[in-house]
Amino acid sequence: LTWCCPGWINFAEQKYPEILDHISTCKSPQQMFGALAKSYYAEKMNIKPEDMFVVSIMPCTAKKYEAQRKEMRIDNINPDVDVVLTTRELGKMIRQMGINFEHIKEIPFDKPFGITTGAAAIFGATGGVMEAALRTVYEVVNKEELTDINFKAVRGTEGIKEAEVELGGQKVKVAVAHTLANAKILAEQVKNGTSPYTFIEIMTCPDG
Repeated sequence: LTWCCPGWINFAEQKYPEILDHISTCKSPQQMFGALAKSYYAEKMNIKPEDMFVVSIMPCTAKKYEAQRKEMRIDNINPDVDVVLTTRELGKMIRQMGINFEHIKEIPFDKPFGITTGAAAIFGATGGVMEAALRTVYEVVNKEELTDINFKAVRGTEGIKEAEVELGGQKVKVAVAHTLANAKILAEQVKNGTSPYTFIEIMTCPDG
């Protein structure tokens, strides 16, 4: 089970504590960036982590809650991410400051960790985390690139799709879902030990 949607994690913690051991311990991209910025990047630039202020721009208000979790702190004191602004809040700030992008000179963006990847571009949509992880595992195990993942809707449901991928000669069944109504269906299967899936991705918002 994937971790990167804080709304889903909050739901699982409150309603399905029995399945928490099945949830990935990897931090979300937001929190990974914050942790790396205040460790690797701070060391690289010779900056004290406590002197850094990391701001994350996200479309989801639940990301504010995620950044405040006690697990998301360096040495239990310094948060990975200090502040989360929603895209709506950022837009409002830009308008209040009277910033006109047409009159701003273009400059290259900073690359503290290298260039972006295709996997990073698809993380925000339902199935994006799943696809990024599967492509990596497929290439490591099968020694070739995964050309396509053919997701199909699960009969009788709206918002749950499944696919089958062959890894090392074995067929692995995976599923992606959005909305908590569908999350409940898959969580019940995991709880009861009847889930046919090896890997499940869940996003709270419709379409991720």
